[in-house]
Amino acid sequence: MREAGNEGRGEPRAPLVARNDYLRNNGLIPQLFTSVPSLNEAASYIAQTTSLFTGCFSDYSVEPSPRGSGNSILHAQELITLSSGQTGGSVATTNDQPSSSGTAAPVHGEITRTSAGESSPNTSALVRSNGTEQNGISLFKSLIDRARRTVRGSADDIGWLQRASGMPPVEDGTERFIEILDNIRHGLHKLPNSMVYLLVPGLFSNHGPLYFVNTKTSFSKMGLACHIAKIHSEASVEKNAKEIKEYIEEIYWGSRKRVLLLGHSKGGVDAAAALSLYWSDLKDKVAGLALAQSPYGGSPIASDILREGQLGDYVNVRKLMEILICKVIKGDMQALEDLTYEKRREFLMKHQLPRELPVVSFHTEAGISPAVLSTLSHVAHAELPVVAPRSVAEPAKLPVVIPLGAAMAACAQLLQIRYGEKSDGLVTCRDAEVPGSIVVRPKRKLDHAWMVYSSLNDDPSEADASQVCEALLTLLVEVGQKRRHEFSMKDE
Repeated sequence: MREAGNEGRGEPRAPLVARNDYLRNNGLIPQLFTSVPSLNEAASYIAQTTSLFTGCFSDYSVEPSPRGSGNSILHAQELITLSSGQTGGSVATTNDQPSSSGTAAPVHGEITRTSAGESSPNTSALVRSNGTEQNGISLFKSLIDRARRTVRGSADDIGWLQRASGMPPVEDGTERFIEILDNIRHGLHKLPNSMVYLLVPGLFSNHGPLYFVNTKTSFSKMGLACHIAKIHSEASVEKNAKEIKEYIEEIYWGSRKRVLLLGHSKGGVDAAAALSLYWSDLKDKVAGLALAQSPYGGSPIASDILREGQLGDYVNVRKLMEILICKVIKGDMQALEDLTYEKRREFLMKHQLPRELPVVSFHTEAGISPAVLSTLSHVAHAELPVVAPRSVAEPAKLPVVIPLGAAMAACAQLLQIRYGEKSDGLVTCRDAEVPGSIVVRPKRKLDHAWMVYSSLNDDPSEADASQVCEALLTLLVEVGQKRRHEFSMKDE
């Protein structure tokens, strides 16, 4: 904008839109979001000022009588001063001269009346205000509170699980994971065939035909029993937890082999819920759990979409997601709500994973470079149902190619700018670490949708999704063996 001192001097105007590099480094958007603490302090100051300002308003207004209004108003002002330390109801007074017939007891909100029921001609009284001022003040306060919630967003929720008291610490297993992955890429496979491997996909997996397919194929070629849990991915966590329990029991009783689970995204949350809720029935049937990019503590994207005063309120994202989940793909909105911080905190305070269960947590950081944001090379294939008459038993599906790579990079950049948190685009690194687990933190840039990309776009110089899953499960087997050895030593 043009400065006031330069108005009319013919100096060139500053550009309304800054350059891209300026916006990325020192521009308006980073300054806006990185100054969240300052904005929060400003909101607190405004709220305090509002409280002080509203304290200057009295809860009562003076209603003078037609005669002697000057003395009555003066007398009422004196009463306000004298009764400032009182609490509760309003104060009613008679006129300066005593009434010959006596006065009735003061009544809140009414003019003092004589014993005959008539209003005294020289009476002034304090009555309650009509609430207009208070309504305006309350509205102003609510606007301030709403602005503060909008500015803060999920800043106070991210990483809450790490700050919770009584949670066991995590252990870094990244170095060992990299060694195992390197061995796998050189043809050294150590997964035992004495177990059955159950892969639990995440949200919208019912509409991703390539989800976990390559991993299952790779495991089958090695002679390993591998299954993909056919759950309704857009169902609630507790509903899917029950279905996963039934899957585990069916696999165990059919093969007499223990089950090793790997859940991606919401699938990890569903699998963890199954083991938390039904551990007494599953403790002899499950060997361990690996969670890949799972919002175990919650997701800021889900919370900001559904929370009041956030993105979902201002641009109708909540309504759009409701239409997509409930109408288009016939899911349950509870599936997304269960990933918010409020729901995850409520669930984990009641149902925690058993301490004896071997757990591996895997999280990544998405690349946010301009090349990633502009590329369409990382795409995912989806199948969305086509609207059809109710008479059609199974409606046709429309194949769709989605540029998830660019979308995840944009979301990761938003979370980095607003909250200063590293993420894979949907889940922050801190929220993906399960307390007491072995945590894998690779340096390779992988976004949240890396498992559902088309195999045609995989970089041959890097490990693919099936190799990463194999490395995670191999690490989990080692953790389980070490855990059992420690327990046996304690028993001895």
